[in-house]
Amino acid sequence: MQQIEPLNYGKFYHIYNRGINSCDLFHDTANYGYFLSLYEHHISPIADTYAWVLMKNHFHFLVKIKDECPISPDKVLNPVRVNDPSKYFSNLFNAYAQAFNKRYNRHGNLFERPFKRKLVEDMDYLKTMVINIHNNPVHHKFTEHAVDYPWSSYQTYISVKSTHLQRDTVIGWFDDFEGFKLAHDNHFDIKDMESWLWL
Repeated sequence: MQQIEPLNYGKFYHIYNRGINSCDLFHDTANYGYFLSLYEHHISPIADTYAWVLMKNHFHFLVKIKDECPISPDKVLNPVRVNDPSKYFSNLFNAYAQAFNKRYNRHGNLFERPFKRKLVEDMDYLKTMVINIHNNPVHHKFTEHAVDYPWSSYQTYISVKSTHLQRDTVIGWFDDFEGFKLAHDNHFDIKDMESWLWL
């Protein structure tokens, strides 16, 4: 039986998944935007987001589960269900799948189950995850540079607009903004990316 990594409060995780049988998850701009709005609704209450990318048939998020579970009116009735952070991710994926299936007149699962998650405890690996997530479109030859891909957090990092993304913290990991950009511009190791990608 497959061992599933639990999501524990106060820990960093690489959350990722793909369409079942590698099917597309996003067909047009509206799909990407809707997924992100659902992500904000379901995940922001229980996790801080450090990096993300949405690709045609898969996605990656680097998150830190917050230290405490948000208060829920049904926690007395069902404390285990409410206190399990993975339930919030499942709710996100189920909500998106239902809307996607209705729009495109399809049936059945949209995402592989269970969704993939990996505990990240090393600071160097956290930095590598940020770079690899932003360079995922480069790896898959969608673009030549992370800045040119619209559906990742990279453009938020080079923007001055307000954001719920943990921008200042991540830039601090690279010392400053120039260090952040330089780390992304430097040649990254494709074999290193393959070690955490299943595609």
